Amino acid sequence: MDASSLVQGVVFGAVGAGYLLYGRRQQEGLWLLAGVALMGFPYLVSGWAGWIVGALLTGLPFLLRRFF
Repeated sequence: MDASSLVQGVVFGAVGAGYLLYGRRQQEGLWLLAGVALMGFPYLVSGWAGWIVGALLTGLPFLLRRFF
C-alpha cells in the first residue's frame, strides 16, 4: 500500500460517508448507494484508475439527478 492509495481511501471514504448520511436522511436511494460504493471501491481499485473511478462515482448522483 502506497501513500496514494491511503489518501484515495481517506478522501473517497469521507465523501462516501457524507453521501451515505445524506441519502439516509433524505431517503434517497441513489445517494445511499453512491456512498456505499465510494466507501467500498478503494479496496478493489488503486492508482490512477482509482482516482478516475472515484471521480465518476462522486459525480454520478448529480448527473443522474439532473437527467432523470
